[in-house]
Formats: sequence, C-alpha cells, structure tokens
Amino acid sequence: MAKRLVLFNHKGGVSKTTTVYNVGWMLAERRHRVLMVDADPQCNLSSLILGDDFDAYYLDESTRLQNIKDGVAPAFQGKPTPITPVICRSPVRQPLVHLLAGHATLSEYDASLTFAQNSNALATLQNLPGAFHELIRQVEEANQIEYTIIDLNPGLSAINQNLFLNSDFFLIPTNPDPFSIMALQTLQSIFPRWATWKAGNEAVFKDSAYPLRQGLPKFAGTVIQRFNVRKGRAAAPYRDNIAEIKTVTQQPLYSALKNSGLTLPDSSYPRNLSANGFCLEEIPDFGALLPRANETGVPVFALRDNEMGATGVVMENMIEKRNQIHGQMATVVKLLQHLMT
Repeated sequence: MAKRLVLFNHKGGVSKTTTVYNVGWMLAERRHRVLMVDADPQCNLSSLILGDDFDAYYLDESTRLQNIKDGVAPAFQGKPTPITPVICRSPVRQPLVHLLAGHATLSEYDASLTFAQNSNALATLQNLPGAFHELIRQVEEANQIEYTIIDLNPGLSAINQNLFLNSDFFLIPTNPDPFSIMALQTLQSIFPRWATWKAGNEAVFKDSAYPLRQGLPKFAGTVIQRFNVRKGRAAAPYRDNIAEIKTVTQQPLYSALKNSGLTLPDSSYPRNLSANGFCLEEIPDFGALLPRANETGVPVFALRDNEMGATGVVMENMIEKRNQIHGQMATVVKLLQHLMT
C-alpha cells in the first residue's frame, strides 16, 4: 500500500506546490514510484508538470476527463457508474513521477462534501466522503505507486479536510514571517477539530461503497523556506521568525497534535529533529535558479549545467546553490522516509 503524504498550511505563499514537486521528484530520483495529486484549483502543480501541454490537456478529448474532479464525478454527480482510475501523465525527465491532474472548478464539489460530512444520516450522501480516497487508491494501484504526495490549496475547505484526513502523514511548509507564526498557532485548534470529526465518523461511513481511509494522519514536521541568506545563514530579518516557528511547533503545536492522536510516538522522531522544532530543513530562496527550472520543466536541483543560462562566476554560484538545494531536499526526503517507514 502506498504511503500518503499531504502538504498543508492555510497560509498562502509558503511554497506548498514547489515542495510537493521537489519531494516527489527527489523520491523518484531514489527509484520510487510517486504519485503527485493536484487538489488545488489553481492547478500550479499540474502546470509545472504539463508545461506547454497544460491548455491542451484540458481541451483534448483523450485527456480532458483525466483529472481529479472528473475522477470523482461518478460519486458527486450520482452517476450509475463506479469510480475508476484516471490516466496519469509523467514528466519527460522523470517517468517514475505520475500526475493526478487538478481541475480549476474542483471547489464546486465543496458544498456537497460539506453537507455529506455533516449529514451522515442521508444514505444518498454516504459515498461522498470516501470518494477522493477511492480515486487515489485506484490510481495508486494502477501505477504501482509507493508514495503519494498531495498538494492542497491554502484554505479550510471540506475538500482540504477530507484529503488531509485520508492521508497517512502531513508536512507543514512555512516561511519566516509573522503571519506564518499566526497560522501555526491557529492550526493548534484546526487539526484537532478535524481529527475529532474523523474519529467520530470513520465507523459511520465504513459500509458505504467508498469508506474512509482508516486512522489519523501523523505529523511529519515542517519545512521553513523562502528567505535570503547573508554570510552563510538566514539574513537578520528572518532569524527571529525562524526561531519562533520552531518554538511554536515544538511546544504548543506538537502538544495539541499529540493530544489528538496526530503524532507518531515520541521515540519515532529522531532526537535532533524534535530538538530542532521538528524542522526538517531550512531552504533559502531559489533565486535565479527558479525561472531556469520553470523553463526547463524540472525542479531547481535537477537542472543540468548546460541549462543554467550563465557563464563564469555566475555559473559557478548557480551550480553551488543547485547542489546545496539538492542536498537539502535529499535530507528532507531521507527524514520523511524514516518517519513514514
């Protein structure tokens, strides 16, 4: 069975999509079959992977229904047909990555899912809460997936709650600013509230055609990113916020998650990880590497020397930064694999 990791933070601009892309690609570099699920109506993850074919994908008859929204349509539109796996697209440079494409109007299903999750007595709605899990499960089986990475939009929707709760682990991307700290503080009540719903409703939907995935997702840590570096460390304006993010995560957030059954046993977390505020890595801004990576259709750490578009000292600095980010993403993935074992 594939291990399922969801990335979520209801604050925007924390590089959720980029992190999904990087983590998934790095797992594939380690020879694992990976599914990336785009559950954000903005479809940025789908755009990264589809590249120039993005528009055509949603217009061509052969692919326009191969996405997450149309995949669960049999349940949400009451069609007399079961959910079946959609066909996934892979990046040219990384065939072990598979994309379950997003859809710009996915949020249209949010109202009916909200009603279904809060009106469990209505038999006609029994199949909705487990529909996303069933679609992902079938796609995982069809493609022999080992790891599934799910990208959510920055909101507190029923769809986000559902995909969060139908995962095995969750990672919180964040960046060093005061609003990220405030977001972590609100997650202390949001995640436990979602967990309470799952614990109280798992049995309610167990006899539906599409039951919920059993159990609660477990906390896998945070990633702090998108900051400038001066003399080898985060620039002064960011350092205090980085320290506070770790402090908030280590004590009030972790305690709230633990009390709600959303953590692994304390002993399962490496001592240096828990002592560092459960921060898997601090990843600085990608700088000039990012536009080059977007043009090439690969993560920044997968850029080849001849794709840098620079020479001399600039080229040397870009190569050094690329190698640094490759090492950091390798560390993130190594820690995640350890926790998800």
